[in-house]
Amino acid sequence: MKGDSIIRALNVADTANQSPISPPPCILLVDGDPVRRHASAEVLIQHGYEVNAVEDAAAALEELQAVHYHLLITDYDLPKINGVKLIKKLRAARITLPIIMVAGQLPAEELALHPTLQLAAALVKPVSMEVLLDTVKIVLCATHSHQEHRAEQASAITHVLQSSLRHHSDSAHLEK
Repeated sequence: MKGDSIIRALNVADTANQSPISPPPCILLVDGDPVRRHASAEVLIQHGYEVNAVEDAAAALEELQAVHYHLLITDYDLPKINGVKLIKKLRAARITLPIIMVAGQLPAEELALHPTLQLAAALVKPVSMEVLLDTVKIVLCATHSHQEHRAEQASAITHVLQSSLRHHSDSAHLEK
């Protein structure tokens, strides 16, 4: 992995509350400021999330190819390429994970020009840890609800198809 990165696993105490079937959400945090990156990662870890934190877009792209993440939190002001360009690369690669962007001043015009970036949330610095945690919870909950809804729809479609096939099979059997 490139750059100064923090990779943390959950403490044993944190994992005691996690279901073995449901691992904790895994978050990739991208921030060029090592102090803010470390502080944000620590708070997220303390609240039960698995967090990998990297300093730039190149390291983020490398991580996203190697690990399945449930959420990306990225700063706008990154070394080399900014957060919007990182998100463009992800969306071009059809990576659809939810993204929270944090910025000193939101690039509203740039975001308006690219509606396909589909940010889950945008936060303006300074961001309190409480606001960050609340936003993460809301985004992950919405994503989970959307996935459950899609699973319910797929289950309902499967049930209808199976019933239809059974009915068709029974009708064909009766005609003989």
